[in-house]
Amino acid sequence: MTKSASPAGEKLLSVRNIYKSFAHNAVLRGISMDLGSGEVLALIGGNGAGKSTLMKIIMGIYSHDSGEIVVNGREMTVGKPAEALANGVYMVPQEPLLFPNMTVEENILIGFDRPQRELHKELVETMESIGWHLDLGRRANTLSIAEQQLVELLRGVLRHAQVLILDEPTSALTFKEVESLFRCVEDLKSKGIGIIYITHRLNEVFEIATTVAIMRDGIVTLSGPVSNFTKDDLVKGLLPLDMTAQKLSGTSSVDYSKPPVLELERFSGYGFTDISLKVYPGEVLGVAGVVGAGRTEMAMTIFGKDKVLGGRVLLDGKEITGMKTRDVMKAGLNYVSEDRHSDGLFKISSVAENTTSAILGEARMGRFFLNRKEERRVTQQYVDDFRIKVTGQDQLTGSLSGGNQQKVVIGRSLSSNPKLVILDEPTRGIDAAARADVYNIIQQLGKKGVSILLISSDMEEIMELSDRAVTIYQGRLNGEFTGDEVTQDNLTSASFGLSGKEKEAKA
Repeated sequence: MTKSASPAGEKLLSVRNIYKSFAHNAVLRGISMDLGSGEVLALIGGNGAGKSTLMKIIMGIYSHDSGEIVVNGREMTVGKPAEALANGVYMVPQEPLLFPNMTVEENILIGFDRPQRELHKELVETMESIGWHLDLGRRANTLSIAEQQLVELLRGVLRHAQVLILDEPTSALTFKEVESLFRCVEDLKSKGIGIIYITHRLNEVFEIATTVAIMRDGIVTLSGPVSNFTKDDLVKGLLPLDMTAQKLSGTSSVDYSKPPVLELERFSGYGFTDISLKVYPGEVLGVAGVVGAGRTEMAMTIFGKDKVLGGRVLLDGKEITGMKTRDVMKAGLNYVSEDRHSDGLFKISSVAENTTSAILGEARMGRFFLNRKEERRVTQQYVDDFRIKVTGQDQLTGSLSGGNQQKVVIGRSLSSNPKLVILDEPTRGIDAAARADVYNIIQQLGKKGVSILLISSDMEEIMELSDRAVTIYQGRLNGEFTGDEVTQDNLTSASFGLSGKEKEAKA
């Protein structure tokens, strides 16, 4: 059983004036917040708001530059995870970290130095008290995501955690599993445990939280009791102060009378359901949404990396549903991954080898021996067109800056002369100058007739580059915007599940 909780409302955690920078990038700029006994603090923010960095500082994984973290009246030493755990702070990650070949009980009790019989008794009593039912002898690799999260929660409860951090706990759960989790949270609340609940789902805030805080660009823009706010208030807290309601790019020149290049018909896969959309010749179609909405899963499934569960994909009127990636590329579709380090680059290979790796099977590159002249010609074309800063084509790609690496990845995807390119978070992790270059590349591609499906969590990026935009929320298409409708307000609202009708009702 958990040790006696603090009196209701007593301050368990106090975060005061936290600053944190990585090199010259200020990630947190004076963050302050409190968590009381029996409170659920919903923490909301877009990608890059600083939520993860703040949680890692609270857990002692990162050190902060200035400010203080106080748990149960005691200031925590900078960068000491063991101290955070010893003082009752525990974080349940979005992706459970279990040992797959160990049992449920072994995963929960690992790291304790108390007698196993005593620990087993306490574990059983804790589960009975909370009303959870798990076979302690099951191996972790047989558990559902929801069951794995229960194991992580039990780890925290058994360590007498008084502050639990839940990072997007419902992102992979079914409706029934979410209901079960919420019952668990309510029970933990009643025991005086304080919970920081990180979520992108605004409905959950009003269902489970007592207080709410919005983070944007490393600051808290809004905080207080949930009862003081509406969904629309929360969305406004997520928007930049200097937000413009106007679309930033000019009038679209896309001819929508032409047949679409890409068409999805009730397309379904792991993480998304029943998506129908069209992309026209030379169009940049922005796909907005938050992490976990299903955008990347959709892109990977189109590209043949994941299994299709339903619907069709048509490219220039020809069906490519479920084709292998190699055949999808031959048909005229290519994909630039959001993670260039894991999926996009051969770091220990040259710029030339990376740029032309997608076309090695083509006749122009040589049947038996590599056509070095063609390799140099293709590489130089993209080095010149994309202004890639290299000492030479033989330079190792891993030695380039992030922005130049991204240009190489985009150049490789275009070397196969695709009809459509899916760009997944194309400017993530690159500096402002490189971002401007990538924007220019995308705009020029549209003018040349190449269609682009642009996936981005940056609403300004969607506004700047898109001819039209759609939003995906919890795996489903829930909004489409054209012309002057492509605004940060509309995109952000829809990405967080607030429909136009709901907004009108709040007005």
